[in-house]
Amino acid sequence: MIRSFRLYEASISTLSVLLLYPYSYEMTISVAVKNLLQDKVRILLSATGVALAVMLILVLNGFVTGLYQQVSAYLDNSPGTLVITQRGVTNMLGATSLIPTDTMDRALELQTVADAVPILSQFVILNLHDLKQPAYLIGYPGGPGTPASRGGPWNIIQGREPLTNGEMVFDQVLAKRHNLRLGDRFELMGQEFKIVGLSDGTTSWMTSFIFLRKVAVEELLRAPEATSFLLVSQEPGIDQAQVINQLKQLEGIEVLPKETIVANDTKLLVEVFSTPLQLMAGIAFFVGVLVVGLVIYTATIERQREYGVLKSIGACNRFLYKLVIIQATVAAALGAIAGIGFALGLAKTIMHFRPEFLIIFESDLIWLALGSSFAISLLAAIVPARTIAKLEPAMVFQRGR
Repeated sequence: MIRSFRLYEASISTLSVLLLYPYSYEMTISVAVKNLLQDKVRILLSATGVALAVMLILVLNGFVTGLYQQVSAYLDNSPGTLVITQRGVTNMLGATSLIPTDTMDRALELQTVADAVPILSQFVILNLHDLKQPAYLIGYPGGPGTPASRGGPWNIIQGREPLTNGEMVFDQVLAKRHNLRLGDRFELMGQEFKIVGLSDGTTSWMTSFIFLRKVAVEELLRAPEATSFLLVSQEPGIDQAQVINQLKQLEGIEVLPKETIVANDTKLLVEVFSTPLQLMAGIAFFVGVLVVGLVIYTATIERQREYGVLKSIGACNRFLYKLVIIQATVAAALGAIAGIGFALGLAKTIMHFRPEFLIIFESDLIWLALGSSFAISLLAAIVPARTIAKLEPAMVFQRGR
């Protein structure tokens, strides 16, 4: 009897608003918020479920985006629009290439070619404090211009580029991890080199770039005048297809746009990891749906009598649909905001302690997280909304006897 009296008492203010403003969104939101705040633990659990789901979606997708950027970092910052490789080689980071020694001279004879930068590259295994560390060795030519314009390091944050065959630029993340500094001597494949520069943006969780003069790498690999890849710049205003067709007349080579090389490297090195990461993000979304759905459904079922009273005093199904959906949406909105904050904090922490992991949040990714959170709220609201729509007020009063 007391409980029934409280139900009527709790509904009297809603009744007055329904009579005066039967389609008031402000009133619907007010009732939904009051319902949510009746159990603060429940709304906290609901928002936390969405927040964790959004955080995982952002961090996992941000990690994949970072992988894509790390794989393409060298070619993105190197000269040219085309890459000449050995015949049959269609990527850079996952292949060994050796082109004919006269390829650069013959390419430069073409009027459609403005410049060609030869590089000699090789995957190497570094021995650092008894640990094996893979690295990608780049030998680039010196000469006028910046190191990046000649295929070398594009962001030297300490020191300078190599000026002699006994000098090298080392990745700063790898150097910091193994307590290497400017001026230290570093043994590479049986020869010692002096670290004269530290580069930024040249590492990933897979490998790190180190840079030497091309002649030094030729001596190191015992391959005089060898060239792995040729970075070709075409003359302005020339159609790229025309340049490619002319270069393909040279023997023993492949000619590919840089974007194709990047796409092939990405397919080889990233996609194998991106699929499980995206699967995990999908699982996070599914878990968020379940958490919010469970919390909102439980809250709705527990208040069937209150909703029955509202229907008996004139609340239509449309009002109740909006009420339940708004409750779920509020929980999801709170969770989305918290989830973005959690993701930013987690990403910053990960990159501070493990800088080889790059996590990038693009604007599209943020909107994806927000859209996902509202999709979660709508999915979570479907079942309880249908339950309330089918509720018969008479049954509520019969149960209360």
